[in-house]
Amino acid sequence: MVGWGTGSRVLRTLHAVGRQRSFVAVLFVVLLIGGLLFLFWPGHRPGAVSAQGPTASTPSASAASMAPKATGAPPAVPGETDAAAPASPVDLSPTRDFRVLAVEAAREIYTWDSRSSSYSDVYARVRSWWKLLPDGSNPFSVLVKEFEATGVTATSFASLGQQSARRTGTAQSVRCDLELAKVQEFPPPWAGLHVCTVIVQVVDETSRDRNTYSAPITVMLNCPPAVTAPADHCAMVAFYATPDRIVY
Repeated sequence: MVGWGTGSRVLRTLHAVGRQRSFVAVLFVVLLIGGLLFLFWPGHRPGAVSAQGPTASTPSASAASMAPKATGAPPAVPGETDAAAPASPVDLSPTRDFRVLAVEAAREIYTWDSRSSSYSDVYARVRSWWKLLPDGSNPFSVLVKEFEATGVTATSFASLGQQSARRTGTAQSVRCDLELAKVQEFPPPWAGLHVCTVIVQVVDETSRDRNTYSAPITVMLNCPPAVTAPADHCAMVAFYATPDRIVY
């Protein structure tokens, strides 16, 4: 019985040992399979590269190579001088002296440089001086016609720009109000509205040519005490360059 009891304990021990070894073996196999799955699962193996493309905030190398590279200032054009630099906006001087304002306006209307200004720039500058009247007697449609009567249109200016054209005006004489026969016959409708005709010496230049001539231009000015005028200075309200509108 003692022998049988001892053998029974040994068998139980062997069974226990066998179960432990089987458990260890199963655990080893499970760990081995888990390790293999971890190593070879897509996106988790060492050194794996994500298939996601570049984000919007990070341009790809090819896109970066195609991007235009920043450059410095454009090289100077041979023979180009400081006159070709962009000009600052020119405004008419605030004054109550209508004769002075008429001369300045006439000179500036006949002064521009295609090397530094486009047609839109020149036209916008002149338009800024043309102050509309409350009665609507000086619409911008008249301004367009009269400005083109100075010999410049959007089409011709584009062609002149290719020739580096520029124009300079210098006042030679000015006559205002009762100095003009037509004003004596038809005086302005209100006090403070003045009419001046300026003779301008015009110099037209291109890269190949130079032409000088005289051009009359009539300038209308609205000054105090007119209720439609600014309180402390005169304003140009119209000018006429077409031959049938010039006031002599």
